[in-house]
Amino acid sequence: MMRTKVIIICLAVGMLMGMHLAAQTETAPLVFKDRFQPVTEDNIFKTDDYFNWCSSVLKGEDGKYHLFYSRWPKKFTFSGWLTHSEIAHAIADHPAGPWEYKETVLQGRGKGYWDAITAHNPKIEKFGDTYYLYYISTNMGSRRYTEAELIETARAGSSHPNWKEQLRPNQRTGVAVSGSINGPWTRLDQPLIEPSGPITTLTVNPAIAQGKDGQYYLIVKGDKPNQTAFVRNQAVALSKSPTGPFEMQPKAVIDDRDTEDMSIWYDDTRKRFYGIFHAHTFIGMIQSSDGIHWMEASSFEIMKKQIPFADGSNLIPDRMERPFLFLEGDTPKVLSLAVKKGDEAYIVFVPLEEHTGQQVSQ
Repeated sequence: MMRTKVIIICLAVGMLMGMHLAAQTETAPLVFKDRFQPVTEDNIFKTDDYFNWCSSVLKGEDGKYHLFYSRWPKKFTFSGWLTHSEIAHAIADHPAGPWEYKETVLQGRGKGYWDAITAHNPKIEKFGDTYYLYYISTNMGSRRYTEAELIETARAGSSHPNWKEQLRPNQRTGVAVSGSINGPWTRLDQPLIEPSGPITTLTVNPAIAQGKDGQYYLIVKGDKPNQTAFVRNQAVALSKSPTGPFEMQPKAVIDDRDTEDMSIWYDDTRKRFYGIFHAHTFIGMIQSSDGIHWMEASSFEIMKKQIPFADGSNLIPDRMERPFLFLEGDTPKVLSLAVKKGDEAYIVFVPLEEHTGQQVSQ
């Protein structure tokens, strides 16, 4: 009798695991092989006095494409993103550019706020009739500081005590809300979520999508718990509202490699979530049927750390991060990437060739 019960339990568990794997199996998988087009000067967004980084694009009701991105003065060095970044707004007639700076929309609010210092890593979304601008920021707690000290910290970078002890661990994700893509923007007074479960220390690099169930799935990055080495983890939190409260889920989104900078969306045609990220040497893609349990997509490594140009040359960046996929409907149009090469940092918008019909994984 006991043996029969064990067999029944094993069969039941096997059926449940099989159902979950079946639910995760892709039909008509999304594939990027041979879809990336060579880049021209129009696809590069570079500014003389600023580093440009962290892109997010949305098509407005005016028919224009609206880019929200991070920028900070070059005079503060590349490490100035943690002390002097601001979120700017640019517009274009095409999602691959060329882009024209329009305005700065968010900066650090100053002492006394959770987002006192810097405004960075934007993701622009529209849910219903409202626009949501997700971003990250930090502060120095109750500690007094001067602008000169922030500049000193930026120029010293991660070796400065301020960086290690307060600026990095105080980083959180927040959101600003508006009825128009042109603002004005109203910020929430508190961050959206604190580190817990699969991540510790900080909650940054936000990416959000709404599922078919109406819930909002927010992915954030933090440090991997119980590690002596510096390893970053990705975690997902759920809410019934795009402004929270968000409930952290116990299972990590990516737990087996050091990754950053998720960009996610729900593909209504394929009935699943997709996410792209950078893993330092390549841009990867994962997929999920429920937004909580994630696995490698059929097309996993979608781009190596190399960008082809229309003149036949190739850019091999020092850093290639912050991937963002712009879609119209369920159709990928442009992959934008933050690139650092030497003393320059800028955004590259890689056009994608449109495929029709069912794609077969290769």
